[in-house]
Amino acid sequence: MTSSRFATIAHDLRERIALGEFGDVGALDSESQLCARYAVSRPTVRRALEVLRDEGLVESRHGAGWFVTGSAFHQRLALGSFRHAASAVAEAGKTIDRHVVDFGYRPAPLSLAGSLGIDEGTEVLFARSLRTVDGDGLDVVREWVPADLAGPVSRDAATRPGIWETLTRHGHRIATVRQVVTAGLASAEDAELLGVAPGDALLLVRRFAADPTGRVLALSDHRYLAQRFALEVEFSSGPSGSAAATAEPTGIHAVPSPQARQPHTKEHIA
Repeated sequence: MTSSRFATIAHDLRERIALGEFGDVGALDSESQLCARYAVSRPTVRRALEVLRDEGLVESRHGAGWFVTGSAFHQRLALGSFRHAASAVAEAGKTIDRHVVDFGYRPAPLSLAGSLGIDEGTEVLFARSLRTVDGDGLDVVREWVPADLAGPVSRDAATRPGIWETLTRHGHRIATVRQVVTAGLASAEDAELLGVAPGDALLLVRRFAADPTGRVLALSDHRYLAQRFALEVEFSSGPSGSAAATAEPTGIHAVPSPQARQPHTKEHIA
């Protein structure tokens, strides 16, 4: 049990590093915080950290803790328009349904507090949802909203029309959306919700919605089944025929299940 547990912790930390949760060279949670987060002993946490150190992802600094030595390379893409992935599914003749499985307020952990621009321990609204297409799992979504903005968001509103749309309807304009994309594996928790085996491939997308002042209104993590979603980016050519500095919007393919496979449909990420 211990051996599998340290491997699970190492994998989760890899995902968090790849998603930029700790910054390029930022400090990880302390060993005691990691013990509490994963409900394990210190030797188990240290073994997981040592695995990441051997992979060149983290290093230990005496008296200071563990630090990221180099996260995934991030290539910035030009901004495009933003639309919801549900429209891609709709064009394939299908419908996305959302079931909220967790909803409530909790203190923001240090790693996410920085991303949200708030102090550690500040209360945030957290929601975790399963999205399905014709009854088949599509993705698990985890969302965080600062408590001072989350008043209009009820559990019902998180289900439909959704947290971001609810914020927009109550006067919070989403001016920009930034996202980080990486690969991952389904945890036991993901697998149970999505109806797949632990370790199945996932496409991980972390999205930040900001208002015109740059304040982050909401942060969301989408854990898509890799066999059901693919990302596509198209670049327009410049005057000389070379790739231009501006690109067409990032696109998304909604891939139906094998039982009801249809042609891929390109759509903007959401």
